[in-house]
Amino acid sequence: MRNNYKPIGNYIQRVDNRNTNLNVSKLYGLSMTKEFRETTSNTVGTDMSVYKIMNKYQFACDFMSPIRVSKLPVVLKLDDEPNLVSPAYPVFEVKDRNELDPEYLMMWFRRDEFDRYATFKCDAAIRGGYDWEELCETLIPVPSISTQRVIVTEYNALQNRIDNNQKIIQKLEETAQAVYKEWFVEHRDDCEIVKLDDIVKGNPETFSTKDNFTSIFYLDTSNITNNKIDEIQELNLETDEIPSRAKRKVKDKDIIFSTVRPALKHFGILKNPQENFIVSTGFAVLRIKNKNIFPELVYSFLTDEKVLEVLQAKAEMSVSTYPSIIIDDILNLDFPMPSDVTLKKVRILFESQNHLINLKNQENQKLNELKTLLLSKLSSVED
Repeated sequence: MRNNYKPIGNYIQRVDNRNTNLNVSKLYGLSMTKEFRETTSNTVGTDMSVYKIMNKYQFACDFMSPIRVSKLPVVLKLDDEPNLVSPAYPVFEVKDRNELDPEYLMMWFRRDEFDRYATFKCDAAIRGGYDWEELCETLIPVPSISTQRVIVTEYNALQNRIDNNQKIIQKLEETAQAVYKEWFVEHRDDCEIVKLDDIVKGNPETFSTKDNFTSIFYLDTSNITNNKIDEIQELNLETDEIPSRAKRKVKDKDIIFSTVRPALKHFGILKNPQENFIVSTGFAVLRIKNKNIFPELVYSFLTDEKVLEVLQAKAEMSVSTYPSIIIDDILNLDFPMPSDVTLKKVRILFESQNHLINLKNQENQKLNELKTLLLSKLSSVED
């Protein structure tokens, strides 16, 4: 063990600032990707005064998650506007930012090795879990503050490039949606109305043990929003607990659309997924069966705000525990089928935009690999 490894507890302290005066209303959850996420909890009638307030450079974590999913969700707040988190989440901060940079500490928390360590301690600890005491006892390398800040700067440069690419992707997707509205909403009378069932096949394949996979890549509904995937779990079929909802097989250009609360926008188009890529039964999987139609057009149709309003209204009328639709609610939608001439023009535009989006996604994949490499080298950092 190198001399610069120190217990995290030397540098952090807990914070317990409650929303007593109800001055803060923005509530966040913690994602498996160690970021804030919009909460899906129903807070109507909830006493929000007991929720914890987070301020800039403070951390929140969920010590229960390593037991369930082998990850420790921990998030560092970097913006200035206070927000709330669950009263069950410990909140803490660095005592002296001239000794330990909070962003450097957050880089350590992002390492896969840290999640594996926290999971191991959950299994091995006498106390029965990875908790505040275990966190404080965890050793990390603490080089000089100047070295820490150089490392943080390098990491942030990669992250900023990823964020900029994501903004470009979002702008391209918004442009595609605007084109869709102009051609197929404002000029709907020029289209032939058909049922979506004539265009796509719903839930085409089911995963089973006959597929002879040793592992699967699994996507749950909460881990994709507006075509952006937050996390894909890789699960060993022999050693890992496989979710009972891991049933739907998918292929390239399949559309996945969450049937629970459609307005939350848990949907996307899959691009070149692995053969053993499986998604939750919480998704409706839609595969194009009309060779004249391309998936980006159907995706633009399904993600149009008016269509989402129709589906959300159907969900609110359901008798399910959560507002939900069924696959037939999607297949029975009226789809505006354009003329062949219009379809050809729009296909060229959509496919060119999609090509640019794929290039940006590929660049982000490489940048994320560089981030992972940088994180892996933290264990050997020295002044």
